Amino acid sequence: MPAVTRHSACPEPVEGSLVTGVILAGGQGRRMGGVDKGLQPLRGRPMVAWVIERFAPQVDEVLINANQNLERYSALGHRVIPDEIRGYAGPLAGLHRGLTEAAHELVATVPCDSPFLPRDLVARLRSALERNAAEIAVARTGNQPHPVFCLCRRSVLPGLAAFLAGGGRKIDAWYANLKVIEVAFDDNPDAFSNVNTQTELEAFEDRPLP
Repeated sequence: MPAVTRHSACPEPVEGSLVTGVILAGGQGRRMGGVDKGLQPLRGRPMVAWVIERFAPQVDEVLINANQNLERYSALGHRVIPDEIRGYAGPLAGLHRGLTEAAHELVATVPCDSPFLPRDLVARLRSALERNAAEIAVARTGNQPHPVFCLCRRSVLPGLAAFLAGGGRKIDAWYANLKVIEVAFDDNPDAFSNVNTQTELEAFEDRPLP
């Protein structure tokens, strides 16, 4: 399903707008034993450093959403923004803070635990967003959407704030009422592999870089 439209308003054009990139590193890493996943070493570097290397060239500003080890994240050279919503409320809380702090009208997000993300992620999401006058573009492989890999307009912030205030936490439930375009990345499905456990992290040590 390439596009899902559930909103009648036509978003304003964004051609020429700059993009803020938000790296989502605010989780507790429960499946990895309660460690900060973004700071776990992969081939001698923090995993988030691999994400920054691929993501930063695609955007005009990088923000790191983190809720612990703030000084260590700050040492990577980008502004760190903790959730405003307490209690590790999930990736939507990180997106909410990112939209609040973004300097630009378009905001892209990626997780801190996908070190091999596509190098053309933002360009392809943006092309689809603009071509379809959508409010949010979401990466997809096969029939599986990857909503933490998204590009959205900053204008979605009020609705997101209301959703979170009402106790909502699931990304797909939030954007169900937005004009969404899903963008196929079937040519590079492995780029969306993420690291949830120490075993997976060890496997990535020897994995060829896509």
